[in-house]
Amino acid sequence: MLVGRETERRVIERLVAGARIGQSGVLVVTGEPGVGKTALLEDALRHTDGMGVLRGTGNESEHGIPFGVLYQVLRPALDHLGAIPQPQADALAAALMLRPGDSGDRFAIGAATLSLLCRYAEERPLAILLDDVHLFDRPSADALAFAARRLMADPIAVVAATRTPEPADVATLPQLPLSGIGLAAARELVARHSNVSRDVVGRLHRATAGNPLALIELAGTGEQRISPAAPLPVPATLVTAFASRAGSLGEAGRVALTVAAVAGGDLHAVAGACERLGVDVGALAEAEDAGLVRLDGDRVRFRHPLVRAAIYGGANPERRRAAHRAVAEAVGPQDPDRHAWHLAEATIGPDDRVAGLVAEAAVRAHRRSAHDIAAAAYERAARLSPDPDRRGLFCVAAAESAWLGGAGTQALTLLDQAGEPASPGVRLRALELRGAITARTGSLTVARDILRDAVGESPDVDHRVVLLADTVHVCFYLGDATAALELAGEIEDLLGQVRSLRSRGLGHAAAGVARILANQGGADQIRAAIEILASSGQLRDDQRRLPWLMIAPMFLRDSDTGDDLRQVVGELRAEAAVGALPFLLFHVARDEATTNQWVRAEATYDEAVRLARESGQDTELSMCLAGLAWLQARMGRAEQCRSLVAEALPICRNRDIHLGRIWLLLALGELALSSGDPAGALAHLEEADALRDTLKLSDPDLSPAPEIADALVRLGRREDAWGTAERFRSAAEAKGQPWALARAERTIGMLAGDAELDEHFPAALEHHAHTLDVFETGRTRLAYGARLRRARRRVAARPHLRAALTTFEELCAVRWADLAAAELAATGESIRRREPSGVQTLTPQELQVSLLLGEGRTTREVAAALFLSPKTVEYHLRKVYTKLGIRSRAELAEQLATLTPRAR
Repeated sequence: MLVGRETERRVIERLVAGARIGQSGVLVVTGEPGVGKTALLEDALRHTDGMGVLRGTGNESEHGIPFGVLYQVLRPALDHLGAIPQPQADALAAALMLRPGDSGDRFAIGAATLSLLCRYAEERPLAILLDDVHLFDRPSADALAFAARRLMADPIAVVAATRTPEPADVATLPQLPLSGIGLAAARELVARHSNVSRDVVGRLHRATAGNPLALIELAGTGEQRISPAAPLPVPATLVTAFASRAGSLGEAGRVALTVAAVAGGDLHAVAGACERLGVDVGALAEAEDAGLVRLDGDRVRFRHPLVRAAIYGGANPERRRAAHRAVAEAVGPQDPDRHAWHLAEATIGPDDRVAGLVAEAAVRAHRRSAHDIAAAAYERAARLSPDPDRRGLFCVAAAESAWLGGAGTQALTLLDQAGEPASPGVRLRALELRGAITARTGSLTVARDILRDAVGESPDVDHRVVLLADTVHVCFYLGDATAALELAGEIEDLLGQVRSLRSRGLGHAAAGVARILANQGGADQIRAAIEILASSGQLRDDQRRLPWLMIAPMFLRDSDTGDDLRQVVGELRAEAAVGALPFLLFHVARDEATTNQWVRAEATYDEAVRLARESGQDTELSMCLAGLAWLQARMGRAEQCRSLVAEALPICRNRDIHLGRIWLLLALGELALSSGDPAGALAHLEEADALRDTLKLSDPDLSPAPEIADALVRLGRREDAWGTAERFRSAAEAKGQPWALARAERTIGMLAGDAELDEHFPAALEHHAHTLDVFETGRTRLAYGARLRRARRRVAARPHLRAALTTFEELCAVRWADLAAAELAATGESIRRREPSGVQTLTPQELQVSLLLGEGRTTREVAAALFLSPKTVEYHLRKVYTKLGIRSRAELAEQLATLTPRAR
């Protein structure tokens, strides 16, 4: 029975009780070694009668075995593997080595873990008890944390225990810090194990801060001569006590105990290794009598992880190496990963054969998406390899695995260790990887220069064009039109030599984008790219470059091109790995935000932001925050907009994401403009325009000139506004695309005399008819109606103002709707404002669920697409029904009918 833990036990009891009624709960118990975390987990079992129980315990010796703990946890549930979505089942089965194949994206295993746990919990409520999480292999910890973060409405309780400080995997989950027990509880606990005086217990309690294991050990072993002045370092003290107890064993007992510490508790391996060392495994009975281990079936279980640490650390290096060598021979090549790792620990100095075995273990880990373990294995192989070229190759491979595992800083360190590989192929691979990592996590300026160096290293023309396209994409975020234009010239010089449609399509797209950024043509090249990419399907399997399918039509901003590619992206989005999704979803959301799909865009941005945070993709995070801030500004949500700007702006400044900075300034400018603060708007807009000029971003689509002219007019500075409008019209005419031309004609129309109103505004509306951006059309109709009213043409003004009001209300652009309503009222028309749609009250997560269900997908299909459980999807659906006042999916589809796939 636990002593002194009544409060903590009640917390866990409530958590488990909640699972019985379908309320998920997750709790991470944290504390120093010996404080009682494991005991609290064991006590939790008392509350699980009638529930399914899954357990997993970390083991330091198996920290390098991919998915070892995950297999422990999921083994009783694996009969249900066929009941989860097939791609997830395949990924999880490959990760657990249940069938051959690659696991794919590491997040797919987390999604599969969630699906399997939720499916298993459909039979009866489920308790998951995880001990020593700090000793979990990283892939297992990632998968279980991924699942735990998404539990909401399933009958599942997760209680995990880990040392303080807690690992990053569980740092964001609800915590229950565990400190020492009180003095009264300490006296009761010690009395159960030893007969010592109250004064000694008091001194022990002060010295150990009430750590239960330390109290028992020190009281029972006579370690009572303690200083009253300062507390003891509990872990070190316990290790010393356990090592002292182990030192009292006979020679055979000490050898067998060292082998058990090396082998991680596998009794078969311990027995085989002891035989090779000439020791009877039965000598472990002496250690069992001493209370250091417990023999349990085919396992040797140490009383506490600190016991194993004490034994392993107390053995001299040669004895440890001998134990590792014996264990390696005992497990043999039939367990190749453990065989390789133990050989590596037994080896002094370079050894090409062992390096090769460890590298093979790395390959296997990589195929199972156990990327951090693959990185560690490749790094060890590099240290063991006597050949400098192989060392460089292994270091680069380790860096690739570390990057795929989300450890960008470690990956760059490994690339530094690789030095300057002699092999041109390895050198190019290292440069390309360094550029990709820096583009996501570091300075975009540095990333651009690295990728340019990689282009120079590539002997293959097709590969060079692809690398040049990657560099143009970095320049897009960087806002570097000058470098992008130079790259476009290099691409155009190479296009005649490329062989693959993939390289040709990417080359045309990148050159077109670069030229548009500099306002030097490019539209025809993008149209050529769209035709190649849409007809060939060449990028379907290249997840790193899927966003090009959206970039190309996005840069044209017309209504006639790109629908085929948008359809392809819609299909691939369901297949894309979670790690690739933020990159793709950012472009999807931006495309939706330039149509009438603002509610969809908000939901897509929200999904991208959540996934970017989880996968550590700062570039995509900042760009999604910037795009969402701009959208929130147009919707009149001042607090949300400013909060997003405050988060994104430091990232953009620190990492040279200049395009994001421009978007954020435009968001603040448009928010001020719609709020009736033209002076504030002008300050933000002119700062954005100055930055754009500095970067030589001449694309009129990025220019805030129409908004600057609007602010200047409101401030009475019409002459300045005229100069701004004329310059913008020249840039728009040079580009020749309808979106820019429409904005230019509107800006001139705002300033023209009454006699010219029917020249410029109708021309603007004609251009708008060839775009998908209904917000800009509404802005033009508002400006046209306002000018007509001021020219005393009230009847002519009303249709334009009514259309503008309708557009803004449909988009939820509330402040612009207020402006349109005020202008319409000034014409003498009575106004009945439209009630906000119930759909507009949904959270982004609720909207995502609704949209996918409205498309006819099943609950399980929606759960798989959004990396949620079916119960969580049903939970959101119930909330949607309540908010919308509906009872069926047919009614839901009707409510969502206004959210058509695309404006026409």
